[in-house]
Amino acid sequence: MSSPSTLVVKADHTPYYTPANNAGAAVQPRDAATPTLFRPLTIRDVTLKNRVVVSPMCMYSAEPDPSSPFIGALTDYHIAHLGHFALKGAGLVFVEASAVQPNGRISPNDAGLWDTAPDSEQFKALQRVVRFSHAQGAKVALQLGHAGRKASVAAPWLATKAGKPSLKVDEDAFGWPSNIVGPSGGKEHIWDGTGEGHWTPRALSTEEVEEVVKAFAASAEVAIRAGVDVLEIHAAHGYLLHQFLSPVTNKRTDKYGGSFENRTRLVREVAAAIRAVIPSGTPLFLRVSATEWLDGQAVAAESGSWDLESTIRLVADLPELGIDLVDVSSAGNHKDQKIVLNKNYQVDLAGHVRKAIREAGAPTLVGSVGYITDAEQAKEIVEGADEARAAEATLSGSFPRADLVFLARQFLREPEWVMNAAKTLGVPVEKPVQFGRAI
Repeated sequence: MSSPSTLVVKADHTPYYTPANNAGAAVQPRDAATPTLFRPLTIRDVTLKNRVVVSPMCMYSAEPDPSSPFIGALTDYHIAHLGHFALKGAGLVFVEASAVQPNGRISPNDAGLWDTAPDSEQFKALQRVVRFSHAQGAKVALQLGHAGRKASVAAPWLATKAGKPSLKVDEDAFGWPSNIVGPSGGKEHIWDGTGEGHWTPRALSTEEVEEVVKAFAASAEVAIRAGVDVLEIHAAHGYLLHQFLSPVTNKRTDKYGGSFENRTRLVREVAAAIRAVIPSGTPLFLRVSATEWLDGQAVAAESGSWDLESTIRLVADLPELGIDLVDVSSAGNHKDQKIVLNKNYQVDLAGHVRKAIREAGAPTLVGSVGYITDAEQAKEIVEGADEARAAEATLSGSFPRADLVFLARQFLREPEWVMNAAKTLGVPVEKPVQFGRAI
């Protein structure tokens, strides 16, 4: 008779005992009836067990005190928060946006990864999240970013409590009002236009922009050392890299401003710098706002804005930059944005981008995010986005609009979304061994 110890497989990712899990993987992933949503996807050397991604979500729950060694480090909260998404079947779990410089945090309570010391608390905390998530069969991604002119504000719930859309914080609350930066400076570049909820930015010098590039690369190196599988550059939602892309917010006259080539230079340099320091097998994603929703607005009348045409033009350069997937979001760079809301408003943008990529014969993958809530919707978005089912999709006239679906708020409402989606779609998937009595 076998002893109990020979019947349970220990996960080899953690220094402590935990059973190995691979929840959310289709039991028969190659079965003809298995929808693309539950088929694996290999990107470089990383294979995701399904096409469901936990999108990065800022939790504003890290240590804010600059005198603490734990500043910016993930905590036990993040183990619980991110770990239960991994336990319950997501193929790829994103750690929230992590600042590459201290003044790149949105709030003092944001996560960061600027401390490159071999044994820093930021490194150790990230490694702990990665190890547990790997033990549950999930891959881990990290979004690297810099808030730019939208920095040094309070956690959203504090602003809500104060009855304001945003609440800027000063040094007494661990803020940094004198070091808010952007491509351009001055009162005309305050995010909210009034200065009531955001600080006045100053323009980065050319040398400081070059330091930002180095900071992204340094943070990427730390992430890889911690075991992260996938990296994403955050160039959306009005944060620093998006601010450089847009003619609305970038009024520079140096090599980082003016022409399309100059305004996209920072994103291209960041991508190249990261790709140079990470393993060739590590996937690199780029999140963009496909449009700022400023068409027809006065602020864009003279210079134009960052729109779908701009995004498609940028995406054409991604393969040579070593970027494997464009994560398509929208908006966030100007208070006058007029978003045309419907359930598929960003899904449709992703579809336009993917169509342009495929027509150009490029290999870049596409991720879709925003208002993706139910299984049938997610299934339809990616159906046929794999070789096994592409011909079938073409014949049916149903073309995939993305290769991966990114869910954020829906995972907060429904952490077991993957399991529920599998049940809805009739896909047998693996479950956590500890949950066996509940099945």
